[in-house]
Amino acid sequence: MNSELQKAVTSGYALPLMEAFYTIQGEGYHKGSAAFFIRVGGCDVGCHWCDVKESWDASLHPPTYIDDIVAQAKQYSDTVVVTGGEPLMWNMTPLTEALQAQGIKTHIETSGAYPISGKWDWICLSPKKRMLPKAEIYKFADELKVIVYNKDDLQFAEKQALSVTKICKMYLQPEWSRRESAIPLIVNHVLENPKWMASLQTHKYLKIP
Repeated sequence: MNSELQKAVTSGYALPLMEAFYTIQGEGYHKGSAAFFIRVGGCDVGCHWCDVKESWDASLHPPTYIDDIVAQAKQYSDTVVVTGGEPLMWNMTPLTEALQAQGIKTHIETSGAYPISGKWDWICLSPKKRMLPKAEIYKFADELKVIVYNKDDLQFAEKQALSVTKICKMYLQPEWSRRESAIPLIVNHVLENPKWMASLQTHKYLKIP
C-alpha cells in the first residue's frame, strides 16, 4: 500500500472494503426493506460463531476510496447499512458525511467495542461478551440486538438492556447454527419479557445475500 493510500485509510477517506451489495435487510427493525450494504474488513472481536470470519483480516480486503463507495451506493438506494467485520475500527465520519451529503440515510451494525465515529441515522448495537461495548454508545443505540447461542445469552441480554434508552428497540436473535434450540428459548423469554422482540435472519430463509 502506497503512503497516500495508507494516509487515506488512517483518516477514513479510504476503507478496507470486503464487499458492497444491494439487497433486502434481513434482520431487526428494518427487516424487509431495501438497502445498500457496505461490509468493511477488520474485526478482532472474534465471535466463534461468526458467519463472515473472512472479514476479520483487514489486509485481505482492498483499501477503497470512499468517493468510489458513495458513487456506487447512490446508484442503488437511499439507505446504506455499514457492517463488518467491525466498522468502528475505522474512522466512519468521512464516509457518513459523504453519504448524507447525497441524501442517503446511514445505518450501522456494530458491536460497539470501539469508540463511535460517524453521523448515523440508525445505530444497531449488537454487543458481544468477549469485547463489551464502550459505555458511550448505549445512549445512541436505536436498536439492541443480542445473538442467542444458549440460555446464558438471555442473562447477558438483560444486563445489556439496562444500559440502553427506554426508546431503544430490543431484539433477541438466534445464532443461525443453533436456531432450532435457541428459538424456543427466545420465544419463551419474549412472552415473559415483552419489552423484547424476536428477530430472525430472514435473508437466509429467503436465500439472498
